[in-house]
Amino acid sequence: MSETTTTDDLDEGWSLTKLRPRDTGLPMAVWVTENDGYPHDVRVKVSLIHGGAGSWRHDAVSVGVRPQPHEIMPGSLSAADFASVTRWIELNRQTIIDHWDGAISALDLRLHLRRLP
Repeated sequence: MSETTTTDDLDEGWSLTKLRPRDTGLPMAVWVTENDGYPHDVRVKVSLIHGGAGSWRHDAVSVGVRPQPHEIMPGSLSAADFASVTRWIELNRQTIIDHWDGAISALDLRLHLRRLP
């Protein structure tokens, strides 16, 4: 089951949802959040650690969703990991964007995300 971290946990005024490998089919955890006034377009955080461990603050890198998946810091992920993340984002692009835009809740996000085969 995915986890939602709330503002009480972060003290930053927003929440994010941690999705583990069993939720996504990816080898690592990813975090998806709503836009809370960020100056950048939609992004997801991707753990550098395989297996679902790691912290979005210390062990993760940002991947932009639009216009196509792209590393914010090129070369942050291995080619294989970036290819997997790209496939997952493309499979779930609209759901991720809808959550970023606040059109769907964290619960709806989890219900609508599709797992990689």
